[in-house]
Amino acid sequence: MKKFLLLFLFVGLQSYSQKNLPDLNLSALDGKNISLKNDFAEKDKLYIFSFWASWCAPCINELDEMNEIQAEWKKTINFEVIAVATDDTRTQKRVKPLVSGKEWEYTILLDTNQDFKRALSIVNIPYTIVVKNNKIVHIQNGYVPGNEVDLFEKLKTL
Repeated sequence: MKKFLLLFLFVGLQSYSQKNLPDLNLSALDGKNISLKNDFAEKDKLYIFSFWASWCAPCINELDEMNEIQAEWKKTINFEVIAVATDDTRTQKRVKPLVSGKEWEYTILLDTNQDFKRALSIVNIPYTIVVKNNKIVHIQNGYVPGNEVDLFEKLKTL
């Protein structure tokens, strides 16, 4: 019973600490400084933050799929996709050419120090969070083809 209670407290505290969007500044791909709390604060708009890296094939597949269907989604839901590149200093030089070749219609943020990733205790990517009114309202860990359909259904309920 004690182990269950401790586990419940740990999980409860961990999820509680992740309910607010962290107050961080990141660089956009064009070098512009972006404030997570201020630049993504439109009331009742859903912000989908997709954490990815240039070396992560499932991440790129997920972003490709969302790019193809986001126009259809926007007919029903007010949302924006923000692709957060978690590449480190070794691989970050690959991000801009990859994005240019993909022609993604996303805001691309660079989390080169992985401050955003660490603030949310993200271990593996792809990792997606949905934020509404600066609160994290949904988390999706990993990607398999078809996840975007489940995500869309979830977005419609938020």
